[in-house]
Amino acid sequence: MSSCCFRTKMAAVRVLRSWSRSARHLSCMHLTQMCSSAHVVKPKYTCLFGYSSFKFNHPHRLLRTTNSVNGQIIQFKLSDIGEGITEVTVKEWYVKEGDTVSQFDSICEVQSDKASVTITSRYDGIIRKLYYAVDQIALVGKPLVDIETEALKGIDRARDRTKLVKKDSEEDVVETPAVFHDEHTHQEIKGHKTLATPAVRRLAMENNIKLSEVVGTGKDGRILKEDILNYLAKQTGAILPPSPKSEIMPPLQKTETVQPIPVPVLKPKVFTGKDRTEPITGFEKTMVKTMTVALKIPHFGYCDEVDLTQLVKLREELKPIALARGIKLSFMPFFLKAASLGLLQFPILNASVDENCQNITYKASHNIGIAMDTQQGLIVPNVKNVQLCSVFEIAIELNRLQKLGSTNQLGTADITGGTFTLSNIGSIGGTYAKPVILPPEVAIGALGAIKAVPRFNEKGEVIKAQIMNVSWSADHRIIDGATMARFSNLWKSYLENPASMLLELK
Repeated sequence: MSSCCFRTKMAAVRVLRSWSRSARHLSCMHLTQMCSSAHVVKPKYTCLFGYSSFKFNHPHRLLRTTNSVNGQIIQFKLSDIGEGITEVTVKEWYVKEGDTVSQFDSICEVQSDKASVTITSRYDGIIRKLYYAVDQIALVGKPLVDIETEALKGIDRARDRTKLVKKDSEEDVVETPAVFHDEHTHQEIKGHKTLATPAVRRLAMENNIKLSEVVGTGKDGRILKEDILNYLAKQTGAILPPSPKSEIMPPLQKTETVQPIPVPVLKPKVFTGKDRTEPITGFEKTMVKTMTVALKIPHFGYCDEVDLTQLVKLREELKPIALARGIKLSFMPFFLKAASLGLLQFPILNASVDENCQNITYKASHNIGIAMDTQQGLIVPNVKNVQLCSVFEIAIELNRLQKLGSTNQLGTADITGGTFTLSNIGSIGGTYAKPVILPPEVAIGALGAIKAVPRFNEKGEVIKAQIMNVSWSADHRIIDGATMARFSNLWKSYLENPASMLLELK
C-alpha cells in the first residue's frame, strides 16, 4: 500500500513538472511576441493552479493575455448636402485606413450634380474603414467611414504596459540572435544588421565568405554582388574583367562595287490596345440628365453678326483704368451688360416655365450664366443681378468665377439660380453654333470669335471691321421668331454704340 502511494505521488510530481515547463514556455512566448528575438527566462517563483512547489519570478504574469486597445467604433455618415442631393461621387480620399484624424480634419472630397464639397471629421480618432473607393457613388445618410474614437488612448495604454513588461524582464532575460527573412533578407550579427538579397547570400556561401567581413556599398549599407566580387578579388589577387562596352566599329572603306539595295519587308503590325468601359460620373452625369430634358424643348434658332469696331477701341482705352483697379477687362462684361439692358425690354426671355409648360415665371433678377470649359467638364456659373452692376463690377465678378472654375472650387450658390445664359464659343475658335437651352431657362446665346474682315462704310469705302457672329436659341413654345430678332437687334445696338452702357461706370 505504501509503495502504491509512493508511485502515485511521483506521478503527480511529474505532471506538475510538465505543467511548470509548459507555463514557462507560454510565458516566454508571450514575451517573445513583444520583442524582436527569442528569450529564455530563469524561473524563480511559480504559483501554478494553487501549488507553491515551483517558483517563478512574476506569478501574475505567468499566463498573460493581451488587453484590447480598441475603442468605440462610430459610423461617420454622409450628411445632407442640400439642394435635394441624394447621392455624390467620391473624387478623392485625404485619409486611409489606420490614419489618425482630429475634429475638422479633411476626410474626402465628394462631387454632386452641382458642386464639389470637402467632408471634414467631427471626431478625434483613427480611421478603421472606408466604405467607398474613388469614383464610387456615396449615398446621403449612409456610412462614409468608421472612426475609432478611443483608439488613441488605448494605444498609449498598451505602449505603457509593453514598456513595463520589458523593464521587469530585463534582469532575467537573455537574448538569442534571430534571423528574419523578408523581401531583401535582413540578418542580425553581433547587434548589427547585414542587408543582402538571397542571390548575394548564396554567392557568399558558395565562396565561403562571411557577410560580416564585407563592406556594403548599397543603400543603407546593403551588400551588392559587386561587393562580393571585389572582396574575392582582394583575397585572391585576381583582376576582375571590365564591364562590357559596345565596340566602336571603324567605318567601312568605300569601294567601287555597288551593293544592291535590299527591298524593305513590312512586318504586320499588331495592335494591343483594348476597349474600356467607364461609368459616367460627376459633371458628365449631370450633363446627361440636363441635356435629356433640354432636347424635349422645341428650339428656335436665330443668327446675326455684330460690328464691334467701336467696342474694340473703347476696351483698349479702358484697359489701363481697369488694370489700375486690379481688374482684367475682357469683352464678356460688355456682352452681359448689353444682354441685361435687352432683357429689360423683353422680360419673357428672362423667364422660366414649369415641366408641363402650364405656367411661366418672369424673373426679377438678371442672373446671367457663362458657360465655362474646365477640366471637370462644362459648368455654367452665373453673375447675380447684372441689372444693378456696372461693366467694371461685372468684370470683377467674372474674374472671381473664372479663378474658382479653373481650380474646381465653385460653390453651389455660384452655379444655381441662373435666368439667362451666354456661351463664348469664340474662345475656342467657333463662328456659328446651335446652343441648347439650359432648363428651366427659355433662351441662350452663343458668341463666336471676333474677326477682322473687310466691310463697306456709308460712303462705299472698304474699311477694316471687327465682326462677331452670334447664334440664339429660344423656347419656341412661348417665344416667337420676331421677339428673338428684336431682342438681338437691341443687344447689337448697345454693342455697336457702347457709350450707352458706360453710364454706371465707377
